[in-house]
Amino acid sequence: MSSTETHSPADAEGYDDHHPTPRDYVRIAIILAILTALEVSTYFVDFGGVGIPLLIVLMIIKFILVAGFFMHLRFDTKLYSRFLYGGLLLAVGLYTATLIVMFFDQAPTI
Repeated sequence: MSSTETHSPADAEGYDDHHPTPRDYVRIAIILAILTALEVSTYFVDFGGVGIPLLIVLMIIKFILVAGFFMHLRFDTKLYSRFLYGGLLLAVGLYTATLIVMFFDQAPTI
């Protein structure tokens, strides 16, 4: 590259030049609405032992969709995504460990 040429953000490693169109945002909003309706249905329909894990999975899917598209993480450098998803993994791990401890803390006594 000569000294008169400018660097565009597309030159950066890990940068994707494709951004969602308004139609893509509408599709994502519809998917999020359906997932939210499924979450709300867990209040009215008894899913049994699957209810809480279902809510956690739905939460993670919605988080990834919102962070990836509306926060534009899919189109930034991979370092930002690694920080965000690493934090998500730590939070879910901490939540899971807390649930396990709470479950075994209520063990019956003799």
